[in-house]
Amino acid sequence: MRGVTAMTMAVGAFFGVHSAAQATVRIDIDLTHQHMHVASDSGASYDWPISSGRPGHATPRGVFGPQRMYKMIHSIKYDNAPMPHAIFFTGGYAIHGTTAIGSLGHVASHGCVRLHPDNATVLFDLVQHEGATIHIGGDIPGGAVAANPHKAGHRLAFAHRKRLMELGYAPVHHPRTLKQWLRNPVGNR
Repeated sequence: MRGVTAMTMAVGAFFGVHSAAQATVRIDIDLTHQHMHVASDSGASYDWPISSGRPGHATPRGVFGPQRMYKMIHSIKYDNAPMPHAIFFTGGYAIHGTTAIGSLGHVASHGCVRLHPDNATVLFDLVQHEGATIHIGGDIPGGAVAANPHKAGHRLAFAHRKRLMELGYAPVHHPRTLKQWLRNPVGNR
């Protein structure tokens, strides 16, 4: 019995210390005001202008976590555009630095959340060391609601693709993964 109690206390102490040692960065993105607030358990706090998806290229809304992070990656889909300090949070959507700093504070992207390169560097380092939760909400300026492609569900997404094909539109192109690109950068079949 004593061994079980000691083991339970040891496991509890391990998880207690482990969870206390992990700080988390909370990233709040307001699509309505094209603004990001960053707050860390370690005490860091920032407010930055962003550029999110313009009409027809909505930024997903919801709560996300970082899925992949790259100090530098280029968009295959958008003319090899640089995406410094990219934090991918769902599918091909990322928070990343941009050279189009004049557009910050206004919708301008194809769905990603763009930041000033200096701010993207700071955010990347924070998330890399502390982890993050990403909260995206609000409407894009002009009143159109930013879509969340995951809320509609599989049946609605399938019906939407089917309807687009009936109208003569091609389905949405899904960009190749970095692994696929490394195997075949030119994209020949």
